Amino acid sequence: MKKVIMGNHAASWAVMLSRVQVISAYPITPQTQIVEELSEMCGDGRLAAKFLKVESEHSAMASVIAASATGVRAFTATSANGLALMHELLHWAAGARLPVVMVNVNRAMAPGWNIWADQSDSLSQRDTGWIQIYAEDNQEVLDSVLMAYRLAEIVRLPVMVCYDAFFLSHTYEPVDIPSPDMVDRYLPPYQPEIFLDPQAPHSFFGLVMPDVYMEMRYKMQQAMERVPAVAAQAADEFAAIFGRRYDMVEAIECDDAETVLVTSSTTTSPARVLIKQLRAEGKKIGVLKLRFFRPFPTDEVRRALKGKKRVVVVDRNISFGKGGIWADELRGALAGRPGMPQVYDFVTGLGGRDITPNLLAEIVADAEARKTPDRLLYWKGVNQ
Repeated sequence: MKKVIMGNHAASWAVMLSRVQVISAYPITPQTQIVEELSEMCGDGRLAAKFLKVESEHSAMASVIAASATGVRAFTATSANGLALMHELLHWAAGARLPVVMVNVNRAMAPGWNIWADQSDSLSQRDTGWIQIYAEDNQEVLDSVLMAYRLAEIVRLPVMVCYDAFFLSHTYEPVDIPSPDMVDRYLPPYQPEIFLDPQAPHSFFGLVMPDVYMEMRYKMQQAMERVPAVAAQAADEFAAIFGRRYDMVEAIECDDAETVLVTSSTTTSPARVLIKQLRAEGKKIGVLKLRFFRPFPTDEVRRALKGKKRVVVVDRNISFGKGGIWADELRGALAGRPGMPQVYDFVTGLGGRDITPNLLAEIVADAEARKTPDRLLYWKGVNQ
């Protein structure tokens, strides 16, 4: 069926359809409506799950770690400072190889106190061992949560599904909600090999000596390296069942492009509008939408950008002392490879400031007016 729902409720429906068994939640704007809706679903019987109300985001993550360790499908959601409070336990979830799925509604970090969109919260967790997926619209929010459980339970790493505060979380769009039978075909029940079981005791989360620890991290990296192949297969099967396809990247009008705008999340939507306008004027421009941040889609990016004249990255985030985080990752992926373009990094839209087609047009014009980047970072839209 189709329903006009906000992005937060699209996430709630996806959790219900995934037949999650334990939900732990602490409210924080702008994700609160996700867990509010899930609490109603649990209360009225639509979802047979245990709903745990806890006193902090740290406790929420601790609860889903414990639940996942017992072999059940677990979920939580958060934003910004709540995600930061979870930081220690994000390492525990990944290091324990638990397929937890969490939605993070991207929100600016305080201070100053701000509840609007900014990706710096999730991107600052990039080294915790979590897979990270970024959604462009409400349909992709729902679909990404379903795909996240499929991916997490195969590679045994947790997945964070991220989307922009208010641009999606509180905005209503038509969303195709699949039937439970369709989802069951795609997402079978979770069947872990090893879990907390009094009848089959194992040791969990114990002290690890130096002769073992490094091998554990090696296996986590191997699991991350499996993700592209597993994600491609999951995308094939998702498309076959639901008729929608999601790859790690989406190349839009990139084949003959000289300039490519690199975007993520909702920044992609105004970029789609812009390139239609510029293409109509005869300009060779494309968009490369990045859905995955971890693992970074290095091979896909190299294939899409080889031979291009310039790449213009739009970063709704900042790593202080360096620059935009997506651009920094992109430079690393392209470094030392023949035939790769110059990278221009524009930081904009922080704290929920609008990124419009007109603003993106200014960014493209600014980059194309330069023969070569003369700095690592350009700011766009700052009030002087």
